[in-house]
Amino acid sequence: MESTIFLSTFGLIFLAELGDKTQLTAMALALRYPWQRIFAGIAAAFVVLNLAAVLVGKVLFLLLPIFWVTLVSALLFLYFGYSTLRHACGSDDDDDAPPPTAATAARTAFIMIFMAELGDKTQLVTASQAARHSDSLTGMATVFAASTLALWLVSLLGIFAGKQLVRFIPLCWIHRAAGFMFLVFGVIALWKLKGM
Repeated sequence: MESTIFLSTFGLIFLAELGDKTQLTAMALALRYPWQRIFAGIAAAFVVLNLAAVLVGKVLFLLLPIFWVTLVSALLFLYFGYSTLRHACGSDDDDDAPPPTAATAARTAFIMIFMAELGDKTQLVTASQAARHSDSLTGMATVFAASTLALWLVSLLGIFAGKQLVRFIPLCWIHRAAGFMFLVFGVIALWKLKGM
């Protein structure tokens, strides 16, 4: 029974996030920071998000108004879009800046993923899968493990795809594309606010 729960949850989450903003965000962050630090932040964010989805389920979304979560997420994407574009091709004023610390890189990844994914479709799918299998602790643990592993794998694929892009496309252009992508995500999130 648990293998069926694992495979169905893993498949749903993996396919839902493939090519989604999580993977694209991981790709863009990996071009700016060391991949290990980015993955540490992303992995921690998904553990917290999935734990909340499994344990609290739909109650979480009643306590945190989705309007505010979406607004903060939009503002973060707009900020990182602006920041990425500003530093896309190595401004002269940043030559003396120290490299980012491990804590800064991990914290940036954690905040971006946490705010972008809080209340997102994959968290809702995880919550609904956990609710469907809430009759046993093993079923809920299986949903948590499958969802978390799927999100980690999608993120790793994004990180390494981003690293490979540098071999074919100048870093300056990748940074510009990433900055533009962040701005688009921010505008889309703000657009969603109109319907709330």
